[in-house]
Amino acid sequence: MSLSRDKKSALFLLVILMIIVGIIVTVSISLKSDPMEESLKSDPVIKVLWLIKDDDDNVLSTDILVFYPESKQAVCIDILGNTGAIFRSINRVDRIDAVYKDLGIGAYRTEIERLVGKKIPFTVELTLSDLELFADYLGGINAFVPVPVDAVSETGERWLLPSGAVALDGDKIRTFMTLRLEGETDADVEDRRQSVFLSLLSALRENRNNVYSRKNFPVFKSHFKVNLDDEYKYRLLEQIAGIDTERIVLQTISGSLRTVESGKTLLFPLYDGQFIKDVMDQSISSLVTGDYGNSNRSYVLAIQNGTTVQGLARNTSFLLQSSGYEVLETSNADVLFDDTTIVNNCGNAEAAAALGKFIRCNNIVDSSDAGDIRTGARVDFTLILGKDFDGRFVRRKASEGSL
Repeated sequence: MSLSRDKKSALFLLVILMIIVGIIVTVSISLKSDPMEESLKSDPVIKVLWLIKDDDDNVLSTDILVFYPESKQAVCIDILGNTGAIFRSINRVDRIDAVYKDLGIGAYRTEIERLVGKKIPFTVELTLSDLELFADYLGGINAFVPVPVDAVSETGERWLLPSGAVALDGDKIRTFMTLRLEGETDADVEDRRQSVFLSLLSALRENRNNVYSRKNFPVFKSHFKVNLDDEYKYRLLEQIAGIDTERIVLQTISGSLRTVESGKTLLFPLYDGQFIKDVMDQSISSLVTGDYGNSNRSYVLAIQNGTTVQGLARNTSFLLQSSGYEVLETSNADVLFDDTTIVNNCGNAEAAAALGKFIRCNNIVDSSDAGDIRTGARVDFTLILGKDFDGRFVRRKASEGSL
C-alpha cells in the first residue's frame, strides 16, 4: 500500500512538473520578440551586412545593404577588402577582410560597425558554391563583360567568358567572381564583384514567388547563413527580395592608397574614416525622407575623378544625387587635376553657377573652351574633381581668402 501511495505521489509531481514546463515554454514563445521589429523601433531602416566568400573562407565582397521597408528604396555601401586601419580585434594594421579570416563574422561585423559608425543587426553569408547553385536555379545571374575573356590563371585554370550583357550560369559566375585580368586594379575587381551581388538581388526579386514558396524555401534557406532563426530568416530575406533593385544607390569607401610595413597596399579612409560615417548618415536620412525617390532631376552630370583618391567620384555622385542632380556616369579623368573644374555643356550659366556654389567651385568653363577635357555629349555638366576637392567642398587657396 505504501509503494502504491509513493507511485501516486511521484506521478502527481511529474504531472505538476510537466504543467510548469508547458507554462514556461508557452510564456517564452509569447515573449519571444521579432528581431526585425525590435531593430525598427530604434532605427527606421534595416541594415544588413552581406558578404560573399570563396570556399576557403576568404572574403570576396562585402556590402552593407541599407533599405527602408516602407518605400523599398535601398543604398548599397561597398566595403572594400583592402580598407586599412589599426583594427582592435586583431591588434594590428591590416586589410579589413583579414579580420574575418582570423576571427569570423562577429569580429568582422564589429570592425565594420566602427568604420561606418552604425550598428548592423543582421548578417548574411554566401559561399561561391551557394552562388553557383543560385545562378543555375535562377536561370543565370546577369553580368556585363566588356570584352571576351579567354585566359589562363596562374594555377592553370582556363577562364572563358562571352562579352556583352549575359546571364552567367554557375561555373561562369564563379569565373567572373574570381578572375583577375592583366591591368585590373583592386577597384576594378571590387566593382565587378559588387555588380554580381546587385544582380543576385535582382534575380531574387524577379524569382521571389518561386524562391519563397512553401515548397522551395526550405531548400534555399540552407544556402543563406543568416544570424537569425529560420522563421525570421524568411522574413528578412523576403523583405530584401522586395527592394526596388533598379534604383539602388551605390556607395563605396573613399580614401588614399598607402603601402605599410607588411608590404600590403591598403586603402585608408578619407579624414580618418569620418567621411564614410557621413555617407552612412546621409544615406539613412535620404532613404527616410524620400530624396532618392525624387525623379524631377533638373540637370544631368558626369563626374570624373581627377585625383588618386579611390571612390571619390562615386561618393560625390551620392552627394549630388541627394541634392536633386542626376548623375549619368562616374569615371576616372584621363589625367590628374589640381583644380576642380565644371564644364558647362548646356550653356546655362546660371545653373552652372548654382552647381559651383553648392561645392564652392569657381572654376567653370564652357565646353567650347574645355580643350582636351573629355566632357560627354549627353550631360549638362561635366564635373572633374581635383586635388583641391575634400569630398564635400573645393578648398580655397590661402591667396584667395576664405569664402
